Amino acid sequence: MDPKHFPVEHTDDEWRKQLSPAAYTVLRQHGTERAFTSPLNQEKRRGKFLCAGCGEALFSSGDKFESGTGWPSFTAPLPGAVETDTDETHGMVRTEVHCARCGGHLGHVFEDGPRPTGERFCMNGIALQFRPESDG
Repeated sequence: MDPKHFPVEHTDDEWRKQLSPAAYTVLRQHGTERAFTSPLNQEKRRGKFLCAGCGEALFSSGDKFESGTGWPSFTAPLPGAVETDTDETHGMVRTEVHCARCGGHLGHVFEDGPRPTGERFCMNGIALQFRPESDG
């Protein structure tokens, strides 16, 4: 089977040069940051959460909620911003979430979130950047 292609692609060396070692591990190697380590857990301003790999807008601050899990969590992504795959690693079946623009691994989606969606998009903060809404 041919590998999936994305609008933004780089060689492995280019990704390593572009990303911090921690962001590379999560975005390109499907790693997970330690819970409660992301400053984005505390982010309360209005704005958008972007892919740290390519800058694509992924989530709105209006969809962020405190899940108590230690990772930034959202009820829904922006339309067309993410794609999902089945992840069967670590002896369990989960739904992996990745950026639709560059394929970077963001986290997983679970069916234990609040209304209206009932979904919890549990994202690695290191895979995201925050862009506050402009004041004027």
